[in-house]
Amino acid sequence: MERTLHLENLPRTIELERDGDGRARLAYIDQRRLPDELVFERTGDWRAVVDAVKALAVRGAPALGIAGAAAVALWAGNAGTARAVARGCAGAGEFFLEELEPVAAETADARPTAVNLAWGVRRAVALARDLVASGAAPGEAADALYDEVKRMETEDEAVNRAIGDRGAELIAPGSRILTHCNAGSLGTAFFGTALGIVYAAAAQGKVERVFADETRPVGQGARLTAWELSRAGVPCTLICDDMAASLMAAGGVDAVLVGADRIAANGDVANKIGTYGVAVLARHHGIPFYVAAPTSTIDLSLTCGEQIPIEERDPREVLPRPIAGVDVWNPAFDVTPAALVDRIVTEKGTFAPGELEQALSSVRA
Repeated sequence: MERTLHLENLPRTIELERDGDGRARLAYIDQRRLPDELVFERTGDWRAVVDAVKALAVRGAPALGIAGAAAVALWAGNAGTARAVARGCAGAGEFFLEELEPVAAETADARPTAVNLAWGVRRAVALARDLVASGAAPGEAADALYDEVKRMETEDEAVNRAIGDRGAELIAPGSRILTHCNAGSLGTAFFGTALGIVYAAAAQGKVERVFADETRPVGQGARLTAWELSRAGVPCTLICDDMAASLMAAGGVDAVLVGADRIAANGDVANKIGTYGVAVLARHHGIPFYVAAPTSTIDLSLTCGEQIPIEERDPREVLPRPIAGVDVWNPAFDVTPAALVDRIVTEKGTFAPGELEQALSSVRA
């Protein structure tokens, strides 16, 4: 039986806009404040966007790609153009590109594991270089970068909806789905990747319930996924991370759906810490383990997961009050071997991990 969802209750996560004076600014949900408060921040400062990324106010691979490009666009429109114009006409374009380089580098390095952040920056920088090379003035380049970010927002939603449609084909009627972290609308411009599959399948009446891992230490499942599913009208039960094994053993899970921050060419998947353990449990209990991600998250330059850089975060996320003599290890991500992944769902198709490199190379050719 089809279910009526309330996706209108999900706000857009990140959106470039212009203020009353025509200056570019980025509006984004401060995800640190959820679920208690839904707060939208707005800034015209590219450095504030970098800080928001580092602090997890903006998070999720697709949303980070937009944030990276938006930081470049904000610099170009609100600082870079003015500096280039002040320098004078001669060499203004070359000066603009020279000043852009450190901005791009700092933005791309804000979080090392999520490949979409650097991907978004590279996309914006490549456009700026092409425009300047063709004779565009810095102001024209800045306007074009703004328009490019708006295209990325639109593209992201379309990609997510395509992932949802393809992934829903894998979901059997009456499924109980386990998630880890948040790969929902909050991690994208709108709709979501793993939760995009949930929404598409739920609309078809296939989803009985979603079990959301809390996702220690920052609680993206507890704070974000549970909040998002409740607003959309999808039945949701929040569980502690260490309850997943017992739930699976009791026959309470029919499929696992997770997102990804970077996927290597062989299908190894970097995702929020704890994903690897969930994959091991799923394989032991004979439960399919599906990964949802746009093709922009697949890094064919890396042959395997061992080459994926893993971000280590502030120990205070784990232990807010230090204990003398106690060290804290706080990796933000782990790598799930391709052998534990049943299918990878992208906007281009659904693939077994071993099919990924050849399939996407032919699609991109």
